[in-house]
Amino acid sequence: MVAMSLLAQAQTAYVSSEKDHTLTVIDLKTQAVTGTVATCKRPRHVQVTPDGKKLLVACAESNAADVIDLATRKSVGRLAIGEDPEAFDLSPDGKTLYISQEDDAALGFFDIASGKFTRTVEVGKEPEGVKASPDGKLVWVTSEVANMVHVVDAATGKVVKNIKVGKRPRRLALTPDGSQLWVTNEMSASVSVVSTKDWSVTDTIRFEVKGARATDITPVGITMTKDGKQAFVALGRANHVAFVEVATRKTTALALVGKRAWNVTLDKAEKQLLVVNGLSDDVTLVDVASAKSIKSLPVGRVPYGAVIVE
Repeated sequence: MVAMSLLAQAQTAYVSSEKDHTLTVIDLKTQAVTGTVATCKRPRHVQVTPDGKKLLVACAESNAADVIDLATRKSVGRLAIGEDPEAFDLSPDGKTLYISQEDDAALGFFDIASGKFTRTVEVGKEPEGVKASPDGKLVWVTSEVANMVHVVDAATGKVVKNIKVGKRPRRLALTPDGSQLWVTNEMSASVSVVSTKDWSVTDTIRFEVKGARATDITPVGITMTKDGKQAFVALGRANHVAFVEVATRKTTALALVGKRAWNVTLDKAEKQLLVVNGLSDDVTLVDVASAKSIKSLPVGRVPYGAVIVE
């Protein structure tokens, strides 16, 4: 029965709605909204557990992470992960949540089995994006106020490097070979390229959109193809997604999407890009091959994050 349920939800997207306290369910094969899943208050970041069986949803006004069983699409528990959670990442083994604690200027280590924090690491003010390295040895966290990326040793909890990037850094993506960390800078209209060899900023990719003011080009969400050849950057209030060739660091295309393109995610085949538009209350499906928007679908009010389960 469980296997059949998982098969039935192949190519399914879940989109969090901050105002409706739900996850909107989208069938990517039919490109249609098929329902909603009730969750806790003000859901934002959403992530699939490494075993593919559950979703974890950060709920700001519930001060918790909701645990959603994917087979039944129902909540099976809550994790008390602190006040006003927004962004987190899971350790590769799925045992630890790394949570940016914005009000406390800290990165929290939360043990899922015990339901308790095991460590709090002081970082810059207003920490935002969090990413664990694939080998589980490091955690990167951005600080919006300090304009830095902090490199944290996961075993010791020590900050081993502070990297100065652009203004208001938000999200992170790692190239598949692990050599480069890409950081979106919301208030600099740019991405900083960081070498993981010596933690130096080796390049800055700047974005321009015809007809848009520089102040409206506000990069936040970022993802990459599995081969590391192409990156996709949501340009916020510029209402576009940039297609970037990783090797040359050149923008090769701009796809028009909805209002305030916020977060982006790819399907497994890397044929469709799903863009969450926070101010038009919808998501846009973009064809990767042509770099053209296919369709926009209404979701809940103020959508924030999305995952695709296949």
